[in-house]
Amino acid sequence: MERTRRLRQSEAMRGMVRENHVRVEELIYPLFIIEGRGICSPVDSMPGICQYSLDRLPEELDRVVNAGVKGVLLFGIPAHKDELGSGAYAEHGVVQEAIRFMKKEERYRDLVVIADVCLCEYTSHGHCGLVQDGKILNDETLPLLARAAVSYAQAGADIIAPSDMMDKRVAAIREALDENGFINTPIMAYSAKFASAFYGPFRDAAHSAPGFGDRKTYQMDPANGREALREVEEDIREGADIIIAKPAMAYLDIIKEISLNYNIPIAAYHVSGEYSMVKAAAAAGWIDEKKIVMEILTGFKRAGAKMIITYYALEAAEWIPK
Repeated sequence: MERTRRLRQSEAMRGMVRENHVRVEELIYPLFIIEGRGICSPVDSMPGICQYSLDRLPEELDRVVNAGVKGVLLFGIPAHKDELGSGAYAEHGVVQEAIRFMKKEERYRDLVVIADVCLCEYTSHGHCGLVQDGKILNDETLPLLARAAVSYAQAGADIIAPSDMMDKRVAAIREALDENGFINTPIMAYSAKFASAFYGPFRDAAHSAPGFGDRKTYQMDPANGREALREVEEDIREGADIIIAKPAMAYLDIIKEISLNYNIPIAAYHVSGEYSMVKAAAAAGWIDEKKIVMEILTGFKRAGAKMIITYYALEAAEWIPK
C-alpha cells in the first residue's frame, strides 16, 4: 500500500527526496546606481535597499561578493533627464561607468554584470520609449535601445537585459551587438513583463514613474497568459538567450507555461512590491521572514525558473543551507 508520508519522517529523509533547491549561484541582485558622490540613499518603500553613487558602490559590492552571489542587475539614475533618454546610451553614463569600475577591480571582475536596457529612468517623461503627441513610439525607439545595449557591452557588461517591451527590440539589439563585434554577449529579455501594480517601490528607487498616463500600451495585460507565450516565442526567434518573467509571485503559471513550452533558461523577477510586502509583514511580526522568503523562492524554482532576480538575494544567500 502506498503511503507518501514514509518519505517525510525526518529532515534528512525529506532532504534526500526534495525535488527543488534554491542555490546561491542562481540569485541575481538588483543595484541602483545614482550620479553624484557620497550617496547611499535608502529607498523608503524598500527597506534595506539603497541608491549608491559610484564611490559608495564598493560597500554593497563587497556584500554581494561576501555572500557568494554571482550576478548583479544594474539600473541607473542620472542627474539630468531629457526627452530622448540620452543618459541611457551616453559613453560616460552612470551605468557605463559602474560597469567599467567593476570590470577593472579584481575583486568584482568575476561578477556577472547584467545591464538593464530601457529609457524610463533617463527620459524626462518617464516612459520607456520616445513620445510624440502623447503616444509612445515603437520603431523610433529601437535605435536608441540598440545604442544603449552596445554602449553597455562596450563598457564590459556580460549580459544585456532589455526591459522596455517595445516590439522587435530584441532583434534590433541582437543585430547591433553582432555588428559591433559582441556576438557572444547574451540577451536576457524581459519577455513576459506585465503592466503590474507590483512595480510601485521600484519606481521610487529608480525615479522612473511615468509623468503622464501609464505603461499599459506596451507592457502586458495581467489577464493574458497565452499572449505571454507569444511574446516569449517572438523574443526567442529574434535572438533572446534567457527569458525573464516579471512579476513572479502572481505569475507562477506563466513561468510554468514557459518552462513546459520552451527549452530556454528562465529568470523569475521577484519584484519590488513583492519584496516590500514581505518586508512590511515581517516588520509587523506577522510572518517568519526567512521561512516565507525561502518558500517563495522555492516556488519559483518549482514553477521552472533557473535564475531568480530578487532584492532578497543577499539575505537568502545567508539562509540557504551550505
